[in-house]
Amino acid sequence: MKKKVIIMGAAGRDFHNFNLYYRGNENYDVVAFTATQIPDIDGRKYPAELAGELYPEGIPIFAEEEIIDLIQKHDVDEVVFAYSDVPHERVMNNASLVNAAGADFKLMGLNNSRVKTTKPLVTICATRTGCGKSQTTRAVVKALKAKGLKVASIRHPMPYGDLVKQKVQRFAELEDLKKHECTIEEMEEYEPHIAMGSIIYAGVDYEAIVREAEKEADVIIWDGGNNDTPFYTSDKELVITVVDPHRPDHEVTYYPGETNLLMADVVVINKIDSADAEGIQIVRDNIRELNPDAIVIDGASPLSVDNPDLIKGANVLVVEDGPTLTHGEMKYGAGVVAAEKYGAEDLVDPRPFAVGTIADTFEKYPEIGVLLPAMGYGEQQIKDLEETINATECDAVVIATPIDLRRIVKINKPTAQVGYELQEIGHPTIAEVLKDF
Repeated sequence: MKKKVIIMGAAGRDFHNFNLYYRGNENYDVVAFTATQIPDIDGRKYPAELAGELYPEGIPIFAEEEIIDLIQKHDVDEVVFAYSDVPHERVMNNASLVNAAGADFKLMGLNNSRVKTTKPLVTICATRTGCGKSQTTRAVVKALKAKGLKVASIRHPMPYGDLVKQKVQRFAELEDLKKHECTIEEMEEYEPHIAMGSIIYAGVDYEAIVREAEKEADVIIWDGGNNDTPFYTSDKELVITVVDPHRPDHEVTYYPGETNLLMADVVVINKIDSADAEGIQIVRDNIRELNPDAIVIDGASPLSVDNPDLIKGANVLVVEDGPTLTHGEMKYGAGVVAAEKYGAEDLVDPRPFAVGTIADTFEKYPEIGVLLPAMGYGEQQIKDLEETINATECDAVVIATPIDLRRIVKINKPTAQVGYELQEIGHPTIAEVLKDF
């Protein structure tokens, strides 16, 4: 008898686990995916073209809230938890719910959820969303390219559009962002690579993706998302995990971020320039206890602002990276740091001016407070974001998204764009670690 399975996910790890382990596996019947974190994923299907010959009708995707009914309706044997950046307690809350409904609860290990690449591999992961993976990845790419190596980065999936079209995506020019109809979240991750003359892949089928990347690269870079574990492994592999002293102890209380800390060859303690000493020490102690053999790099994320004079004495609206504020649970980001550094009078609350899906985001994540998350998972949400910014009564807008948001939305107020890159403090540095690798 085939085991009936539901995969709980958020349009990323869930699809990957299915493709790698369950697709074509005659021992299982995946009856459904459930979705959370990302808007408008449920109600769709994982298409037959990607699901394989065992699923000629594709696989339906439901809201996670329907999990008990789905288990009972389909007499499900096993539920696989397959998304990231959640507290350990919530993982076990889900386990309790699934067990109470009668099904087994499963977390897939690294052996069954990674594709082996033929190339040397550097993976960059983190213990939470918003730790600074992206700037760490860029530092790794620059160091490898300086050695004359051809590098291809592969980004954690964000397939929110037509999944068949998004099976394998390659980004080398800004026009590719338009070609693939990228969301703001996708552009935030891909555009910085393109700007530095680097190639980045993404999509849905990560075995097919890496086989394409191998054709043009000496080294593969895994550019992780949220605090998920890497999708790849290699005979020659370096695992880098980024931790955040602004959220001390999260490196041991969130799934699967703690896994990333335990498996790391190198740990980057980022944001040392803006974190307090107590938080930094807590993180150091946790690294020493869990992974004493790891190489530790101290890092900072110094800010640059294109129009700092607009901030001084002004009432500003701060726009921060969306996922960092939502399921990343950060109380502030680079925009707030820049506003304080350059002397803003006050931060303006956008909530009274929020419309549509942006208002829905504030309702779902009330802890965001007076910051505006740069949500843009679809055309309507981008319009809602633009309308919210333009309706907010403020002197200027401080934009701290990884891309220049002004290229995507038309803003009717003066703006200041915040940038940040990884800066190593002392030794070892990224380049020194990679020299041995």
